[in-house]
Amino acid sequence: MNRAMIMSAAKNLLTRYGSTKNNIYRCMSTGKLTTVDVNEKSGVAVLTMNRLPVNGLNLELLRDIRNDIDEIEGNKCRGLILTSASSSVFSAGLDIMEMYKPNQDRLKEFWTTLQDTWLALYGSSVPTAAAINGHSPAGGCLLATSCEYRVMLPKFTIGLNETKLGIVAPKWFMATFCNVLPRRVAEMALTQGKMFSSEEALKVGLVDELAQSKEEAIEKCQQFFATFAKTNPFARAMTKQQFRSKDLQQLEDEKAQDLEAFLFFVNQPSVQKGLGIYLDSLKAKTK
Repeated sequence: MNRAMIMSAAKNLLTRYGSTKNNIYRCMSTGKLTTVDVNEKSGVAVLTMNRLPVNGLNLELLRDIRNDIDEIEGNKCRGLILTSASSSVFSAGLDIMEMYKPNQDRLKEFWTTLQDTWLALYGSSVPTAAAINGHSPAGGCLLATSCEYRVMLPKFTIGLNETKLGIVAPKWFMATFCNVLPRRVAEMALTQGKMFSSEEALKVGLVDELAQSKEEAIEKCQQFFATFAKTNPFARAMTKQQFRSKDLQQLEDEKAQDLEAFLFFVNQPSVQKGLGIYLDSLKAKTK
């Protein structure tokens, strides 16, 4: 994030926080695949993904998440908790159908929307947390690790397992992972496509706490936000954004190249064949 971008962000934050210390606004979601509920006492918004059964990240879900983040910030909410309407899956990651035998125009929009959603969540001026109430592979893990705090239920798994699908995680996926894990642990996990159990994730620092229910996970996220009660929100937000500015700026600078690399990779015959085999295996499991 260059100086001009930092100054612009500072002006936006001053506008947001400068005269609204005691105000709480209710956020209303217009997304068809998400809901946003606001705790009127704390001002914290709970953004729930509702594309059942597995919250596959297709264009429409990503668009709704991106719009919700904008609305939550615009309504001066005091925190954002990301969770799932499913009882077993937080998000299964990117929807393979967006990439298999794709319409090229939609494929471009899908990837640029994913880029923009990540930039909005990873760089959000609002404190963010994930209540991970189900399995969270690949893109689901990306969303969770983009948040500042993670609370996970037991008996589930989380990780960036792209290599097992024959996919190379983009640099900004890796940067998000490295922002949470020690570099050596992140490198080993990424190259192995490792999925961590809830307990393993807690041990290595991929998640911050475990909870026995979704309600408890949300409450623990609320408690995390409460640690900022005596912190100036403008100073907190700017400190966070400066910590993450290198990763954010790199994608901003390389969005076009990142898109071209993605399109080239996905359209390779070998990749399309691999995606087809993977889809066939999923169909076989449902029979």
